[in-house]
Amino acid sequence: MSAEQALQVQGLVKHFGGVRALDGVDFVVSAGQCVALIGPNGAGKSTCFACLAGQQVPTAGEVLWQGQSLLGKPPAERQRLGVARTFQVAQTFEALTVLQNIQLVLRGAAPLAWWDRLDRRQPERALRLAAQAGLKDQANATVADLPYGAKKRLELAMALSGLPDSAADSVSDGGPRKSPSLLLLDEPAAGLALAERADMMALVRQVAAQGVTVLYTEHNMDAVFGVADRVLVLMHGRLVADGLPEAVAQDPKVRERYLGLDFDLNASVNTDAKGLHHAQG
Repeated sequence: MSAEQALQVQGLVKHFGGVRALDGVDFVVSAGQCVALIGPNGAGKSTCFACLAGQQVPTAGEVLWQGQSLLGKPPAERQRLGVARTFQVAQTFEALTVLQNIQLVLRGAAPLAWWDRLDRRQPERALRLAAQAGLKDQANATVADLPYGAKKRLELAMALSGLPDSAADSVSDGGPRKSPSLLLLDEPAAGLALAERADMMALVRQVAAQGVTVLYTEHNMDAVFGVADRVLVLMHGRLVADGLPEAVAQDPKVRERYLGLDFDLNASVNTDAKGLHHAQG
């Protein structure tokens, strides 16, 4: 694997009894790319993501990040290697504030003892990450009171905060990325209205633009076309298309079996995702 191929998936197979959910999936994601993994229900997309994220163990195959296998590695070890993930349903601590959620998972912070004050853990750094997610004005709000779109963006900020310090800090302050980092996003736009999806995917693009490698699954086509650098399409456990969004949108098999023959690429491009309109507010 070349240094530019940050993530490499080789011959990924997953059986559930007699069902072959994945049937030999191969692809690479270059460093700094933003790649969408899509496909119809039952295509194996969720299974593939679960194998990449460590929730499931593949029957066969390999997942390499920067030349190191991710298979069998616990979350803490994956995080040490610069790999973070989010979930389809936002995983946040509802009783804490936005800043406290970020402070709780900050990488590099001293271990939290029972007598410590959570809000004293690197507050400036936590605030930078909140601001990047468009949550500066809500930094002290209780998460339970936030709209769901804000919770999704907070979860992404929490994922970034757990990455190696130089990666998280460089992204939040706009500087160049120094440490290789991989974000695995499980349907980042799920459950969001169009405007919320635009904000969320603008944030994803902002993160990728700073050099973080991003792989995400998605059902909403406006969160795919116009956002991803590359699109992977799974059907029946096999990769049937891999290329630039424009090329994938014109693939006859993809149009016939998934997107629909009347799919309009221009109508699906998320034109509102040009930047968080309140990201630095």
